[in-house]
Amino acid sequence: MEALEIAPKTAVGERPSVVNDFSIVAATANGTGSQTANMAILRALFKMGIPVNGKNIFPSNIQGLPTWYHIRVSHEGYVARRHTSEVLIAFNAATVNEDIRILPPGGICIYNEDWRSLPQRDDIITYGIPVNQFVRDSGLKGKQKDYITNMVYVGAVAQLLEIPLQKIEEALDYLFNGRRKLIDSNMAVAKTAFEWVAENIEKRDPYRVAEMNATEGQIMITGNEAGALGSVYGGATFVAWYPITPSTSFVDGLNEYLPKLRRDPETGENTFAVVQSEDELAAIGMILGAGWAGARSVTATSGPGLSLMAEFAGLGYFAEIPAVIWDVQRVGPSTGLPTRTGQGDVISTYYLGHGDTKNVILFPATVRECFDFGTTSFNLAEHLQTPVFVLSDLDLGMNNWMSEPFEFPTEPINRGKVLTAQDVQEKGFARYLDIDGDGVGYRTLPGNEHPLGAWFARGTGHNEKAVYSERSEDWLNNMARLQRKFDTARQLVPAPVVDTVAEAKIGIIAFGTTKFAIDEARDRLAANGLPTSFLRLRALPVNDTVKEFVAQHDRVYVVELNRDGQMHNILQTEMPELAARLHSLAFLDGMPLTARWVVEAVLAREGK
Repeated sequence: MEALEIAPKTAVGERPSVVNDFSIVAATANGTGSQTANMAILRALFKMGIPVNGKNIFPSNIQGLPTWYHIRVSHEGYVARRHTSEVLIAFNAATVNEDIRILPPGGICIYNEDWRSLPQRDDIITYGIPVNQFVRDSGLKGKQKDYITNMVYVGAVAQLLEIPLQKIEEALDYLFNGRRKLIDSNMAVAKTAFEWVAENIEKRDPYRVAEMNATEGQIMITGNEAGALGSVYGGATFVAWYPITPSTSFVDGLNEYLPKLRRDPETGENTFAVVQSEDELAAIGMILGAGWAGARSVTATSGPGLSLMAEFAGLGYFAEIPAVIWDVQRVGPSTGLPTRTGQGDVISTYYLGHGDTKNVILFPATVRECFDFGTTSFNLAEHLQTPVFVLSDLDLGMNNWMSEPFEFPTEPINRGKVLTAQDVQEKGFARYLDIDGDGVGYRTLPGNEHPLGAWFARGTGHNEKAVYSERSEDWLNNMARLQRKFDTARQLVPAPVVDTVAEAKIGIIAFGTTKFAIDEARDRLAANGLPTSFLRLRALPVNDTVKEFVAQHDRVYVVELNRDGQMHNILQTEMPELAARLHSLAFLDGMPLTARWVVEAVLAREGK
C-alpha cells in the first residue's frame, strides 16, 4: 500500500454520477480462469437490462501472457469498443504499470493490494483489495486457488458499481450449467469480497450501474455459435475442417448442435458427418466432393487456411460445385496476429484461385446475420453452383453479442437447377449449357438413374457437355457464361443496408463489424453539424444500389480494417466511372474499430 497512495477527493474533484455509460477493462493473465469472472460480470449487467458488449483481447499462446477483457456499458445501446476504459481491474502484475499509465484522468483502478512498487498518480482513484487474504480464507489449493482469485474482483466490482449479488449468482449458475459445487465455491469468494469492500472502502468515484429494461427477451451469443446454428438450420449435413484460431469454435458449435438436430427420428442414427482433416487443403477437397454428391457441405477457417485452399477453390469455381467456406478473419500476413481481428482477406477471397476467378462473398455484421447467412450461403451455393465464402471476423466470431432471439428460417431451401431422371428423359442434359440466359447450367446428382445423366466434373477446359476441350471457341464461351453467372449473382446476394440522409453530401461505405463504430460515429458527426449517409455492404459482387449511392454523394469514405483499403480498391474496379468519389479510410491495429477513430478520420479528410 505504501507505493500507491490513495488519491484524495480533491485530486479528481467532485463529479456527478456516471450511470450506465463507461467501459471496464479487466487486465489478467491468460489461462488463469479469468474468462469465467469476466463473463459473470458481463452477463450480470446484461440481465440487469443494460446494453453491454464484451471483447476479449487475448494472446496467441496457451497460457501466461496478458489478457484484457473490455466490457462496454451503454444506456444508449452502443456496443463498439471505446477508445479508453474508465474502470480498470488491474490483476496482472506483468502489465499493471502500463495499465495504470494509460488509465484516463478521473478513472478508477481496482488492484491487488498485495503487490508492491506500483506507479503513483494523483488524478485517478484507487481501491486496493487484499486478494491473498480471500484466497487463504477460501481453503482452496492448487489450480483452483488460481481460478478463484479472479472472483475476488468480481465481488469488489459488484459492490463498487452496485451490481446486485443475485445477478452475479444467476450468471454463475448459467456459466456452470447449474453445478452447485462450482457455483457455491465461486460465489462464496465473490460474496466475501463484496462485503469486505462495503465495510472497508469508501466509494469516491462517480461510476455505477442501474437496472434498465433494454435487454428484455434478448439472448447473448457469439457469431461463431450463431453461424454454426444457422448452418444446421440451413441444411448442413457434411463438415470437414482443420483447427485454426479464430474459427475453431464455429465447428465446436456444429459438433454441439448437429447431434441434437440431425438424427434420424426413427433409428436415432446421425444424418451428418464431421471430419477433422489433415489440413485445410484436404478440408475443402472433402466439402467439394460432398457438394458434388449433393450434400450441403461447409468448412470454417481463417486467412492462412484460406491460402491453402486456393487450388481447390479454383476447381470449385470452374467445375461449378456448391460448397460454403466460413472465413473468420484475423490479422495477417503470414501467421500475423492470430488472436486479433481484421478484414484483410477481402481481395484474396474475391479472386481466390488462379486465372480469371471471382467468388461470391457474404459479410455478416451481426450474430443475427451469422445465423441467417447459414441458410442464405447454402442456397446461393446451390443456386449458383459455386463455392460461397462467408467473411466474418474474430470480433464477431469469438465475442459475445446481444441479439433478439433467432426465428426459424423463412427462406426456403433452394437446391437450384437439379434434374431428375425424368427431367433428363424429357429435356436432355448438357451440364454447362446456358438454357435460361443466367449463366447457370442444369446439373444432375450421383444416383440419377438415367444413362445420359452422368457428367465429369473437371478442372480442365470443357465444352457445354462437360467433355474435355481445348478449342478456343469452347473456352471463350465457357468463360463468358461464368461471367454471366457472376452478374446473375449481383441480384441474388443479400442487398446492402442503406441509410440515406437527404442533406448529406458525405457517404460512408463499410461492411462487417465496423458497423457499430460507424453507427456511433455518425451520431457524433451529426451532432456536430456533419450529417452522413451510410451503406453497409452485405455481399460481393455489388449491384446498382451501390453505384447509385456513390453517385448521390460528393465524397464516399470506405471504412475497413486493413492496411491497403481492399474493399475500396474493389469498388473502384467495379465502378471506374465513379472511382474519384471513393476515398479510403483503412486502419488496422488488431483491435476492433472505435467511433473516435472514425470521427477523427472523417473530420481530418474534411479539413475540419
